[in-house]
Amino acid sequence: MAAEPIDTTDATFAEQVLNAAGPVLVMFWAEWSGPCKMVRPMMDSVAADYAGRLAVARHNIDHYPATAPQQNVTGVPTLILFKGGAEDGRKVGALSKGQLTEFLDEHL
Repeated sequence: MAAEPIDTTDATFAEQVLNAAGPVLVMFWAEWSGPCKMVRPMMDSVAADYAGRLAVARHNIDHYPATAPQQNVTGVPTLILFKGGAEDGRKVGALSKGQLTEFLDEHL
């Protein structure tokens, strides 16, 4: 699993997330969102900290709008942890790195 976040598109989401061999944390985000700007750097850090245990992905809802409704994403940032192609946990809104790592540690 990569030490850096991957960027998904509507065309690649199923392959990169739903069909992934291991768990994937996806951040649904938008460039105009202040809370997304706060959380985005943490995603880079989490990708490095959890490399080998977890893949981290980012999905821009403005550039690729089809996937968010399919995953019941109604606000950004929304972080969803997928395991075996299914949602295993979700957090909506900005959170601290401590809150994010606590969430991940509970689910991994």
